Amino acid sequence: MTKGPLAGVRIVEFGGIGPGPMCAMLLADLGADVIRIDRPEPHGLGTPRPDRFNILKRSRPSVSIDLKQKEGIEAALRLVDQADALIEGFRPGTMERMGLGPEVCFARNRKLVFGRMTGWGQDGPLAMAAGHDINYISLSGVLHSIGRKGQPPTPPLVLTGDFGGGALYLALGVLSAVIEARTSGQGQVVDASMVDGSASLMTDYYGRYAAGLHNDERGTNATDSGAFYFDAYRCADGKYISIAPVEPKFRAELMRKLGLDDRKPSLDEMHNDDAREILRGVFGTRTRAEWCTLLEGSDACFAPVLSLGEAPRHPHNIARGTFVEVDGIVQPAPAPRFSRTPSAQPTKPDIPGQSTASAMARWGFPQQEIDTLTRAGVLGPRSK
Repeated sequence: MTKGPLAGVRIVEFGGIGPGPMCAMLLADLGADVIRIDRPEPHGLGTPRPDRFNILKRSRPSVSIDLKQKEGIEAALRLVDQADALIEGFRPGTMERMGLGPEVCFARNRKLVFGRMTGWGQDGPLAMAAGHDINYISLSGVLHSIGRKGQPPTPPLVLTGDFGGGALYLALGVLSAVIEARTSGQGQVVDASMVDGSASLMTDYYGRYAAGLHNDERGTNATDSGAFYFDAYRCADGKYISIAPVEPKFRAELMRKLGLDDRKPSLDEMHNDDAREILRGVFGTRTRAEWCTLLEGSDACFAPVLSLGEAPRHPHNIARGTFVEVDGIVQPAPAPRFSRTPSAQPTKPDIPGQSTASAMARWGFPQQEIDTLTRAGVLGPRSK
């Protein structure tokens, strides 16, 4: 039995990489009953790694169904018959060519939400072109805006396109449509595009730009490293801290803590580059740990810059349970948190096809039929 606010919601995930699995993980973390359909042959997508470390696939069973066989298509459709939503991340038209497109699925399950995840969207002149995160955030204005003054754009991992503009918007769209379907009795297609989603994440900055309050030159604005008070600084031990006292009262607190409150002229009255140099000199006089002792927990808007290895060990993250350990792997805990219907502890990722028999049985397939389909090669563990 699943646990969390989405307990009772059933979702069929067609296996892929990046934002699709991330979306499915988020929904599974919150209690949705997600079943992942993996193809029986290795597909070679993404960076190879042992299955136990592919934690985007956590907390849901993997079933292997050969979608090249008509019996496999029918088995997948029978899962879709029972689902509130479907998630797929193929190029436009792929599901239709397999016989699993929206028209086919809606004819069998009129309340189904058909969640589609792509980079460019389901239509438009680029819809059929290959691409990845950096391409999509290039088109939305995100990549141009990130980086230091006078330097090339800085790729922000794949957080803004794949995960922020992709997975989160797909999850929001799917859940919104599921809620609507419970009133209307009708499902619909959710067209989630990483270009659209990452553009949406930039809404505030587009407003600032239109008002003349945000420069199109990267690294020259208050929150893009253009201001001396919103940046990361190197400490005496080579580690970094971050400060962000954007409001004058918080900046005054930082200056007081640093012993710069009586300085004439004040840093606010100086040229930004000169003020930055003064802070570089100050922060370079002590270790990161020493600055934490002085500034952490104050209104100076301060935090140490932690590595992936350090973040789970920080006292605040420990107290909050921000990270959990599953199968010996430290990883982020489900988020957000719920007071009455908390999420369960995540479970380790399935090996592709590992739970075929048990998951298909739980979704209503008789054991005799599972055995027959397995002997025919329609169901089964992934081939080596």
